[in-house]
Amino acid sequence: MNLCNAAGKKIQLRGVSSHGIHWFPSCYTGAALDALATDWNADLFRIAMYVQEGGYESDPSGLTGKVNSLVDMAEARGMYALIDFHILNPGDPSYNLTRAKEFFAKVAARNATKKNVIYEIANEPNGVSWATIKSYAEQVIPVIRANDPDGVVVVGTRGWSSLGVSEGSSSTEIINNPVNAANVMYAFHFYAASHKDNYRAEVTKAAASLPLFVTEFGTVSASGDGAVDTTSTDAWLDLLDKLKISYANWNFGDKSEGSSILKSGACGGGTFSGTGPLTESGRLIRSRIRTADDF
Repeated sequence: MNLCNAAGKKIQLRGVSSHGIHWFPSCYTGAALDALATDWNADLFRIAMYVQEGGYESDPSGLTGKVNSLVDMAEARGMYALIDFHILNPGDPSYNLTRAKEFFAKVAARNATKKNVIYEIANEPNGVSWATIKSYAEQVIPVIRANDPDGVVVVGTRGWSSLGVSEGSSSTEIINNPVNAANVMYAFHFYAASHKDNYRAEVTKAAASLPLFVTEFGTVSASGDGAVDTTSTDAWLDLLDKLKISYANWNFGDKSEGSSILKSGACGGGTFSGTGPLTESGRLIRSRIRTADDF
């Protein structure tokens, strides 16, 4: 139940997520991706395309173009690109079903021949049942498959992609009723200062039955702000390394909040390599990603 390379070897991708690409364009330049690929040794860049809040629904062609450009930039640097359809409010993915079909039809057709694209079709479903999320996935995945028959698709899970835990459920509902499609993985998100032992236990249990991908996590509280919880972050990353679960840290941006990798205003300075432009969270994540693995 793992992500594998073309040779069938289990692999773990490690990298970062952008913040909203329409809000922080100066953070997602060639120099920024150069730093991630060469200084950080990251092999994954998650492209967080907000759908609401001035994102895709306000400018479909513009945002689609931005995503495709970042896919190309990641590819040129040997990194995987995780295309994130970043829904949050409203939490019911069905609200954006038409937009999702339109968007994924275009990006899958355009990027089908690339080897570096992974599709994340619903960031953080919340306030809806697993059955609703599954129904949405089974309508969007065929649109991708029509163009990209074997690209990996990551499906968000209930309760802000907590495998249901944050809404009083568990991964059992997914294990008993999985998405009816091949090459599918399931998203899990955590924020280390808020989500601890009971969440780690759920991931350990779920990983025995489901292919998991931590498409977003933070070192701070679930608000995205506050102090870095180094102890919990290390416990999480040790677990993900042991289980070979891929991950992307939230977020490679310079917003003034605890989860930001870059210091406030750093993107405007244009320097991304080394520890100088990094926050406490950024330094911790860089050091973990730079640690060699066997991929």
